[in-house]
Amino acid sequence: MLSKESKIRVLENFYALDYVFFGKPLKKVDSCCPLVKEDYLSIKGALMSVYVEMLKMTEHNPDAIEERASSKLLLNNARVAAKSAREAASQVVKTERARADIKQELKLSIQEGEDVDIPNLIEYKIREKAFRLAVDNVMVARMLTEAANVYALNEWSGKIVEDSYKILRDNLCETANLILDSDE
Repeated sequence: MLSKESKIRVLENFYALDYVFFGKPLKKVDSCCPLVKEDYLSIKGALMSVYVEMLKMTEHNPDAIEERASSKLLLNNARVAAKSAREAASQVVKTERARADIKQELKLSIQEGEDVDIPNLIEYKIREKAFRLAVDNVMVARMLTEAANVYALNEWSGKIVEDSYKILRDNLCETANLILDSDE
């Protein structure tokens, strides 16, 4: 059973993901494809379900919240967390290791596709890497700082949950990119 504070963290992260990707709530994002938005919401819901399992496994134990949680407070906390995560991701993407990872992903993508628009592919891969880092920062980094048992994810069942998280995170980032590309 999750504590009230953990449930609030889940809600904050649910909203924060939209701010990470779009800088605003999903309902304010114009998109030509409502089905892609539906996919995004489905994947986000599945990701949050896996995230709840991660919270339970790690015995999530955030500080007690004395004030009453309102939607305004949740949205404000989500914006702050997303902004911080985006800034941190931006710094990491500029490192040599991240550049090497992106170059490797580009090589694989170029080998798979015959007719590839290189400048757009580069932009897409950089954005995708930044999104993955920002999502991890919002959800996992914060969770681990508030967890009583951080090593639970190193166990067999923890690795399965973590792999599920990564798959859903990557799918969510791809879908967010589709929404952003259709918005242009």
